[in-house]
Parts: sequence; structure tokens; C-alpha cells
Amino acid sequence: MSFPISETSPVRFAGALPPRADVVVVGGGVIGVMTAWFLREKGLSVVVCEKGHIAGEQSGRNWGWVRQQGRDPGELPIMVESLSIWKRLAAEMGEGLGFKQTGVLYLAKTEREIEGFEAWTEHSRAHQLDTRLLTAGETMAMLKGAAAPWKGALWTASDARAEPWVAVPALAAVAEEKGVVIREACAVRGLDLAAGRVAGVVTEAGRIACDHVVVAAGAWSRLFLGAHGISIPQLSVLASVAATEPMPEIFPGNAADDDFAFRRRADGGYSIAPGARHDFFIGRDAFRSFGVYLPVLKKDFRSTNFRLAAPKGFPDAWGTPRRWSMDAPSPFERRRILNPAPNMQTLGEVQENFARAFPSLGRPKLKTAWAGMIDSLPDVVPIVDHAPIPGLTIATGMSGHGFGIGPGMGRVVADLVMGRPVGHDLSRFRLSRFSDVSRIEPGPSL
Repeated sequence: MSFPISETSPVRFAGALPPRADVVVVGGGVIGVMTAWFLREKGLSVVVCEKGHIAGEQSGRNWGWVRQQGRDPGELPIMVESLSIWKRLAAEMGEGLGFKQTGVLYLAKTEREIEGFEAWTEHSRAHQLDTRLLTAGETMAMLKGAAAPWKGALWTASDARAEPWVAVPALAAVAEEKGVVIREACAVRGLDLAAGRVAGVVTEAGRIACDHVVVAAGAWSRLFLGAHGISIPQLSVLASVAATEPMPEIFPGNAADDDFAFRRRADGGYSIAPGARHDFFIGRDAFRSFGVYLPVLKKDFRSTNFRLAAPKGFPDAWGTPRRWSMDAPSPFERRRILNPAPNMQTLGEVQENFARAFPSLGRPKLKTAWAGMIDSLPDVVPIVDHAPIPGLTIATGMSGHGFGIGPGMGRVVADLVMGRPVGHDLSRFRLSRFSDVSRIEPGPSL
């Protein structure tokens, strides 16, 4: 069982690198692709360099939720815009994205969870969302054959789903048609600086001169930026997911409680995952950032499986170098794609929890399983800001929220790069919050 995009997958995007571009985007996930998309729409020349394959890491491995519900208040306005963009993209591109507005349902087993859901509806009302609290009876009526004792739910009918490893490459293909140069299997080894500002990038295939660089490198961003003296407290957690064989429809959208989450898939099965559990590899960066992660660690300690060391070549593996020469292969070339083994024990528990909740279906049969590395930050919201190096912009640490917000965030980052008004308050995502003695406040754990 494996993820369909791997290091052995054929290269699909092999654009010829120009000697110069207005902007180079480091990273071919949904944030990088959509940033390039909107920069190109504004008339700039753009190159996307991806060390592995488009959507080969977390942008393809996520649950496929396009949700407004449960978002951090700082993210929510951008997510509302993003949903609007998703709808426009689906109208233009057809069924290829797998986009469907089938809703998001958060299931509550306790009164305390109900209270948390009710508190979040204040934000939904501020943005005129169609979110509402459901009673236990209303909840059970939405889920065919459910037997779990849920006390109620939070429901946003306008939220949606899409097929990540299909949608992001499809978006990249359209961006390429618009004139974005996309090059897979092309690691950016580092920045070329002149007089303290960006003058270009050095890739494994040669130098590209440019005035602006966007680092949207997901779990690799900390390693890349650290080599240039920019410290961010980003860590990565391993999240396991599985796809079931086709099965009767119990619910057409996305649903989750603390034990398991599921999403209807275009192939008639479900993507299933732990509702809260994940794995964490303890490495050098983890020790360095321990203090700033204490607030979120206190929340998630019981739901985290701690492991002593990351696989060889991972960003926070003990043997991964923090400095390297621009003239020789970098860590980004030695590990093209993060493809960790899924935690099959945890996924087995998900199957059992699913079977208990829907006894008429029993234990779902798995067609495939995979895992991905979620790039996280201590307050569970991203960094979207200019870096101390002029010409460098950072868009990373989407903390598992990046797929759905990707189109809207891409538009925001594009305008940020161009020095145009972004239309949203980005202060929650500023880089300086980790160095200006601000109190780190984790976002909603919904």
C-alpha cells in the first residue's frame, strides 16, 4: 500500500529554466502553485521549482477538506475568499478537481465539545456563514446507519471537498498554460544574495536571476531558511491516512470526531484518518523549539506518538546537515519526497472506531494507506510575511490547513510579493511574533 506520487513517478512538469524571472517560487504544493498562478495573472514572469513532484508531499496527502468551519479567526476571511475561488475554478475546470460542496460535520461526544462548537459560531456569524449547531437527533439523521452516541454536531453545508493529488497537479497544469514555468526534480539549493537582498536562486540545474523569491516549501522551509540565518520554530508531525475500498454512502461530505475522520471520495470509497492522533519524530529542531511549543504540547500530549528519530534524510533527522555548498547536492536532492510509512496500528484503530460507529458496514477494507509530514507552527497558523532579507517572502507552516485555503492564500501571497494591498489583516501570521515577546496563542483545536 502506498501513495500514488513517489520519487519514481515520471516527471510531468519539465519547463526550461529561464536565465531570469520576476519571481521564483520554492515549492510545488498548493500554496506555491496558486501563488504562481496569481502572480502570472498580474503579468509577472514566474518559475516554480519543485525538488520532487507537484503535490508529492502534504498538498497531495491531506484529507481533501475545503473547510471554513473551525478555522482560526485570522484565517477565516482568507478561507471565505478561497472557497469562492474554488467554486470559480471548478466551474472553469469541470470535474477534474473533484470539488463538491457536500459540507463539513464536526461530531461531539461531550457537552464540553458542544460548548466549544457553540463558541466558534461567533466567528461564523461575523462572516455570514451557514454554520449551525445540530441536536443529537439532527446529527444522527444525517449519518446513515450511525450508532455512535454523539450529542450533537457543528455543521457548515457550504464547505466542500476535493481530490488533493489530482486537484493540485491539475491546477499546476493550468498555471503552466497561463505561462508559469514549472520544473519538477529541480531543487533550489539556496538564495543568491547581492548587497544583502535577493538577486536570484541557485538550483541544481543552474542559477535563475530574480528580484523576488517565495519560500513555500512546507516541511522543508525551516531547513532552507535556516541556512540563510532566518530562524522559524517550524516542526513537522506525521499524519496517517487511508483510502477504503468502495462502500455504501453513509454521508456525502466530511465528518470527524476525536477518534476518526472520514471524507467521501470520487471513487466511491472514503478517506479515513485519526481524528486527533499523530506521530512526532524527536530531532534537533524539536529540542530547540521545545519551550515555544509548550502551550500546544499540553493540549496534544495524549494524542501524540513520540518517536526517537526521523528517517534518514528528513528535515529534522539527526544526520541532515544544516549548511551545505551551493556547488554540490543539497539535502533537498538527497530526499526528493517525504514518504514516511503510515502508522498502521493507528489506522487499525480508525477502522475499529468506524465499525463501532457504523455497525451495519463493519470494518472498512483498505485499498491503500499513506502518511505525510504536516508543517506546523506553535500557534497552529502559518507564517505569511516578508523575511528580513529584502526580496524574500515566506508562506509556510499551514499546519494541516493549507489545501482548502490554498487558492485564497495564493492570491494573498501574490499581492504581498507585489507590494499591493492584500485585503486581509495578516498580523496573526507575521514572522516577528516568535521574536517580539508576543504571547503564543494556539488557534482553535477544532
